[in-house]
Amino acid sequence: MPTDIDLHLGRRLRRRRRLLGLTQQQLADGVGIRFQQIQKYECGANRISAARLWQLAQALDVPVSYFYDGLSEAASARLAGPSETPRGGGSGGGEVMARKETLDLIRAYYQLGERPRRRLLDLAKSLHGETATV
Repeated sequence: MPTDIDLHLGRRLRRRRRLLGLTQQQLADGVGIRFQQIQKYECGANRISAARLWQLAQALDVPVSYFYDGLSEAASARLAGPSETPRGGGSGGGEVMARKETLDLIRAYYQLGERPRRRLLDLAKSLHGETATV
């Protein structure tokens, strides 16, 4: 049975892999394992060893600490229980960042030049009611 840490590491692994536009097969080839093992890591079914975490971090171009980012906040949210979750949309920031739509938007955003990115950000802020800054 996966622990909360295994699940968190798996979610972070999946998020980074998708952000880079890699398939499970491509990542597996990069670290010398089968794609099924990546699947098991991502769903928390298999625990990631320290050596494998190091290889994954190198393949995904992140420090090992990336996988642990947000772990204490996630643990605090679980301990707080459902009565203390933020109101508004029903989904936390981590869930939003794990969505395919969000990752597609981020990829498309960074494919734009600097000026169009700035203009798009200003537009998004104005649609949300914030003041645009340039």
